[in-house]
Amino acid sequence: MKAVLLTLAFLLELAMLAAAGWWGFTLDAGWPVRIVAGLGAPLLIAVVWGAFCSPKAAVPLPAPAKLAAQAGCFVTGGALLALAGRPVPGILLVALWAANTALLRLVGDPA
Repeated sequence: MKAVLLTLAFLLELAMLAAAGWWGFTLDAGWPVRIVAGLGAPLLIAVVWGAFCSPKAAVPLPAPAKLAAQAGCFVTGGALLALAGRPVPGILLVALWAANTALLRLVGDPA
């Protein structure tokens, strides 16, 4: 069960990055802005995730702060997806992350 939940967590992280890219590439702006936003938003989220949220984070945080940083990343991804005209998938992204995170805690994985 734990392996399935960890796999789902990874897939949700990829979906969060894809959501940020989707937002950037669908902006109502010129193509240079869309390229910068479409590549920059996921990159920024990935840097924050790698620095604070990943299992091998460069800046180890206490569990509540790490959870808050993860929530911030996912809420940002969901909000960007909603801003791109896809509010239901944005809400689902955040809800699935929250449910998966709660289940991971129940099976004993504090990640």
